Amino acid sequence: MNRQKMSRRQILTAGVAGFAVVALIPLSRYMGSPAIAAEGDFEVQMSEAEWRARLTAEQFSVLREEATERAFTSPLNDEHRAGIFHCAGCDLPAYASDAKFDSGTGWPSFWQSLPDAIGTKEDNSLFATRTEVHCRRCGGHFGHIFDDGPPPTGKRHCLNGVSLKFVAA
Repeated sequence: MNRQKMSRRQILTAGVAGFAVVALIPLSRYMGSPAIAAEGDFEVQMSEAEWRARLTAEQFSVLREEATERAFTSPLNDEHRAGIFHCAGCDLPAYASDAKFDSGTGWPSFWQSLPDAIGTKEDNSLFATRTEVHCRRCGGHFGHIFDDGPPPTGKRHCLNGVSLKFVAA
């Protein structure tokens, strides 16, 4: 009898934990605005159909719908050559490789962007206020900026690798 109760308790606990993983983690992908990463008049503007034709499904989801790629999945996380990281949506040079550092988070991280390359907006999703970073030319969602980076800025631009493309020097 006691063994049966323990088994039911374990099953119930595992079921609740499983539900949390299945339901809450994917929900975090869609906590941003549903249609476009940043609103405003951008130099590069396309219809949804044009963006979908230009980008992969994952790039569209991240750049245009503010999704987040899974940690440790981007080849750019391990990119260490000299060069420039461009916006995957409009090809704007955004980050120099000499500002890149290993944050241990699983996403490409930089302590600063190139001048006039990014825009920011307040992001109140996921029950916290964060600073979202996007391409200043097309509004594509790159990721977020946190205050736990290295000197000289103390900032960590935590970016989705799929939102960038690397151009070697």
